[in-house]
Amino acid sequence: MATIAFTINSKAVSVDVEPDTPLLWVVREHLKLTGTKFGCGSKWCGACTVHLNGKAVRSCQTHMSQVKGKKVTTIEGLSPNNNHPLQKAWIAEQVPQCGYCQSGQIMQAAELLAKLKTPTREEIVDHMDGHICRCGTYPRIIRAILRAAEEA
Repeated sequence: MATIAFTINSKAVSVDVEPDTPLLWVVREHLKLTGTKFGCGSKWCGACTVHLNGKAVRSCQTHMSQVKGKKVTTIEGLSPNNNHPLQKAWIAEQVPQCGYCQSGQIMQAAELLAKLKTPTREEIVDHMDGHICRCGTYPRIIRAILRAAEEA
């Protein structure tokens, strides 16, 4: 066991865990932030995406040893009032069906919009590649990202 200190959603925390414990389990089980979902556990689906120092990462395959001293942002920390342009666009475009993948999709899209203020459709598709939506709402996801870019 090791004590690992880091910042999550602008709050300093420390947890006693094995260094190879996945960040996902610390977020969900230790810190009780359940917006980040477990999908595949293999880094393939994207449901567990969070930001680590501003970069979108799959928390199911990010070990706590990689998190020490860094800043983590989950869907709960993206916007304190749930009024991030992506969150509003997701609602306006009626993206969610089951909703399971949505927090990871939004976190991946937030990374894109932080880098590119007005991405093209092709840049969106390329950046979002690897995120699986079981309900197949990909056209709505693209529209929501384009809308958020316009309204931001």
